[in-house]
Amino acid sequence: MEVKELGMGVLLLTPCVFYDDRGYYMESYSKRTLHEIGIDAVFVQDNHLLCLKKHTIRGIHFQNEPHAQAKLLRCTKGKILDIAVDLRRGSPTYKQYVSVELDAETKQQIFIPHGFGHVCVSLVDDTEVQYKVDELYYPEYDRAIAYNDSDIGIDWGDIDPIVSVKDRNAPRLCDSDVNFEWSGR
Repeated sequence: MEVKELGMGVLLLTPCVFYDDRGYYMESYSKRTLHEIGIDAVFVQDNHLLCLKKHTIRGIHFQNEPHAQAKLLRCTKGKILDIAVDLRRGSPTYKQYVSVELDAETKQQIFIPHGFGHVCVSLVDDTEVQYKVDELYYPEYDRAIAYNDSDIGIDWGDIDPIVSVKDRNAPRLCDSDVNFEWSGR
């Protein structure tokens, strides 16, 4: 597996894919391989989402402590722009983000550690995303930040976004009760 640091502890993982005349084989998850590259998260839940239309935005989502979630995410159909936003107060990269395009062809994955918000936008119709989290879903800790918060400043380009009511009504970061603190590492 090839590992690329995108910044702030967010990693881009490129799996080894073995092709032959039947198709391909790859490990999409291996606890041992992740441990070897320094990821010791124990994933407890798999999630699968579908974006029917291009420019569907989902996020900026996270769960507050004590139920924060690290994520291991991949696009299994179509193409997305995936973004991790540092929400750890006191961090030298607070409110900064990293982004990467993920698609079904490259089979790349992104690892997003605790303390980050996550948002993605579909770049084509009928896009599917699957991801693992290391903490179960707790609705009372579920939070969102406005995808277009000017303090974060994500450049969405010239799109007409499709956004859920929850995300359209999400507060700005300055009005959120996000409770992530930077631990100095």
